[in-house]
Amino acid sequence: MAIIVGVRYKNSGKTYYFDPKGQQYNEGDGVVCDTARGQEYGVVSTANKEVPDKSIVQPLRPILRKATYEDEVRHAENLQKKAYLVKTTQEKVAKHNLNMKIVDAEYTFDRQKVVVYFTAEGRVDFRELVKDLASVFHVRIELRQIYERDDIKMRGALATCGRPCCCTTFLNDFEKVSIKMAKVQGLSLNPQKISGCCGKLMCCLKYENPYYQEVFKKMPKMNSSVNTPDGKGLVAGHDMLRQEVKVKFLSEDGSQEIKSYPLDKISGGKMQKPEEVTDEPDETDE
Repeated sequence: MAIIVGVRYKNSGKTYYFDPKGQQYNEGDGVVCDTARGQEYGVVSTANKEVPDKSIVQPLRPILRKATYEDEVRHAENLQKKAYLVKTTQEKVAKHNLNMKIVDAEYTFDRQKVVVYFTAEGRVDFRELVKDLASVFHVRIELRQIYERDDIKMRGALATCGRPCCCTTFLNDFEKVSIKMAKVQGLSLNPQKISGCCGKLMCCLKYENPYYQEVFKKMPKMNSSVNTPDGKGLVAGHDMLRQEVKVKFLSEDGSQEIKSYPLDKISGGKMQKPEEVTDEPDETDE
């Protein structure tokens, strides 16, 4: 077993494990860590705890210290400079006529580097842009291309449910979501209705998918013949949440009547299989 401390660099960022070096840290503590980018300011999201050795990648980088007052001041100043970094970078992008959108920019904690996050449809030759930015900021420049989901995660947005997007609140990683989930749940395949602010399939399609898959297996196929308390009819629809089946009855005069029945009140019919539902590639970023 190993002792670790979980640290987040941003409010909605991923949690990274660090070596506490024998010191005790509590959730919410500001800390300065040794990272691949140099020294970084983060906030403890998981206090000291033991985890299996196989769940971490050794060697763990150390937490250098609990943030001092001076560290907090520097971090606050770095945050205040974000707007200036973004605006200046956007002006330089326009000057070089580059097809890229600047999402965010930040100093590393030690101010030895400026990291610029951007989205673009294809490859961008930003060598001249980097030189131009270096002459303005007088530090090393790192341009990092991100994808649409990362864009929303960093900037924040309200989802169609009226709440902040899941990726900006509690999701640490983007899980695989596919069009098959929407089909199994009987949702409209209109992209505007099942896509999030990022233009990708909504992450929440995955949350209740195990339930829908189980109920889906119990549902008779559309247009298959089933037995009901009122006689034979054809399956006309499914209510997955109520676990009911809509059955269509045809009268001799050509009229139709549709009634709903609980699953345990019908029999017969061909059962559905989730694996038979055609799928498309997962909507995940590379």
